Amino acid sequence: MEFFDRDNEIAKLREIRELSQRFAQFTVLTGRRRIGKTSLVMKAYEDEPFLYFFVSRSSESELCREYAEELATKLGVSVLGRVERFADLFQYVMQLSKSRPVTLLIDEFQDFGRVNESIFSQMQKIWDLNKTDACLNLIVCGSVYSMMTKLFRDKKEPLYGRQTEFIRIDPFAPSVLKQIIKTYHADYSKEDLLALFAFTGGVAKYVELLMDAGAVDAKKMLGRIVVKDSYFIPEGKNMLIEEFGRDYGRYFDILKLIANGHNSRGDIEGILQAEISGYLTRLEKDYGLIVKNRPMFQESANKNIRYAIGDPFLQFWFRFIYKYNSFIEANAYGKLVDLIQRDYPTYSGKVLERYFKAKLIESGAFTHIDSWWDRKGENEIDIIAADDMEKTVTFYEVKRQRKELDMDVLRDKAHCFLNMTGKYSNYQISYKGLCMDDM
Repeated sequence: MEFFDRDNEIAKLREIRELSQRFAQFTVLTGRRRIGKTSLVMKAYEDEPFLYFFVSRSSESELCREYAEELATKLGVSVLGRVERFADLFQYVMQLSKSRPVTLLIDEFQDFGRVNESIFSQMQKIWDLNKTDACLNLIVCGSVYSMMTKLFRDKKEPLYGRQTEFIRIDPFAPSVLKQIIKTYHADYSKEDLLALFAFTGGVAKYVELLMDAGAVDAKKMLGRIVVKDSYFIPEGKNMLIEEFGRDYGRYFDILKLIANGHNSRGDIEGILQAEISGYLTRLEKDYGLIVKNRPMFQESANKNIRYAIGDPFLQFWFRFIYKYNSFIEANAYGKLVDLIQRDYPTYSGKVLERYFKAKLIESGAFTHIDSWWDRKGENEIDIIAADDMEKTVTFYEVKRQRKELDMDVLRDKAHCFLNMTGKYSNYQISYKGLCMDDM
């Protein structure tokens, strides 16, 4: 698949490279697995050679041998003698950057902890002693989100606060997904676009796999995902098991329940017959996998909370792949496709709401975008988008089909919201229905 989007990120990386020619730069590049972090750096710096160190699970001495070869190939310099310690090689690179600008990308950076945990503290010392005179553009990225976050945001870690930039790579926005699917399928339908968003969540690797395989409509996408030896079948487990470690079973149980609509702590604890507050906190704050939703302007921080899986692909994976793993074990892929197609109209209704929220956020036209529901669950507003600068607020109802929209009901719900919250009394108020035609 050709390279799409990321213009802002590429511009930022090139700006950082320019800065590094005067002052050493230490950039942390984060984002979920398969989001395209490495490809982004490759694209940004395709105009000149740079060092690429991949941290495989080899011995430290073997990694140093590979990195010394990279130095010779890319920069034409040779490290004297056999280097056994990464600290010595990193020291050499920093010294080299005092005489010439050097860009170094370290991929799967968190895996240095498996190779030799002292590497992080050694790097910290070398960086602190040499950064003033060095012209090093150091970029580190990794696929284990919790570890990368801990390494640079935990005050107990040696590299805490050493980064000069912290860049998070997000999934493709709705407009980019439209551009991609139009490139590969000019006559795409709104159902095809919604399926691409629902199945991939805008994750670059998943989009690439589908487009390159010619799976450009909803039916072909599903057929490519739910098939024997599919890349996508084990992906959820492959992606998360390293994050969670041995205790992954409990986390998976919680995520499966959330994906199937059990979105309150009490509901989940009732089903599992276990206290899960610690798990929910870690899933939200440490792993960044779930979001804790509250009704707009709710005063209490701990009441009427709904949890949701933040990643559309993982939402789909836990809802259908993980839940119905017995189908896969029985080689009943066709049956699983039938089941997904049966439930998809209802399932995709909530996905469509998420799509429109992402679209409104991408527009940058509002200062506050949220949802609202009352305590009894009798009144719920899909999206409320306010512009506090212009003093306007729009209440949205989202349905798959336009004929399902009812503006009178939306106005009644909005009236309830306005009375209960006391907000937006001096705002210009409007009401809008969104359906698949508006994608």
